[in-house]
Amino acid sequence: MSITITAFERSPDRGRGLARDMRVRWALEETGQPYDVRLLSFDAMKEPAHRALHPFGQIPTYEEGDLALFESGAIVLHIAEHHAGLLPDDANGRARAIAWMFAALNTVEPPIVDRAMAVLLEAGKSWHEERLPLLEDRVRGRLAELSSRLGDADWLDDAFSAGDLLMMTVLRRLNGSGLLEEHPNLSAYVARGEARPAYKRAFADQLAIFTVRPSIG
Repeated sequence: MSITITAFERSPDRGRGLARDMRVRWALEETGQPYDVRLLSFDAMKEPAHRALHPFGQIPTYEEGDLALFESGAIVLHIAEHHAGLLPDDANGRARAIAWMFAALNTVEPPIVDRAMAVLLEAGKSWHEERLPLLEDRVRGRLAELSSRLGDADWLDDAFSAGDLLMMTVLRRLNGSGLLEEHPNLSAYVARGEARPAYKRAFADQLAIFTVRPSIG
């Protein structure tokens, strides 16, 4: 059965690999699974046909036979559970890798997204200069905890896993902020992920769509 995922027709991130379809592309590349991409406009994402796949009208979605999934974390977990390469063979190792997946999306990502939204949407507001340092302090707290846990290890728990994949896509949202560089081990950690051949293939594929269909503005 062929796999089809959805992605932005006009990527808001201008091809930097920050849109959440990148997580799914990378997981599919790591596990050697071929896939097709259906590009959607912002209008099409709100149409009934797409909302039948994603009730909140977002991307990515995943279709394989009669299975349709939404939410990037759930999709990556499904891929990891059904194809070798993203979860350890032993039960305890798999459980720990899945715990890191949840940590990336539920503990580390929220303060990073809050900061990004404040920078993007609140720059002209009267409270922005007071609020932004508070948001950045929350990010710094999470980064300090993550940096302490990672130490000088290459990956979060022995071998590369879906937990690392999701954590790195979350940390990449800090590019240009200077916050990640405060922890050289985290910067090196992300660089190791970006050096993986599967990541490079996924990044090139999503960038090609942006290059062929440049964003407006």
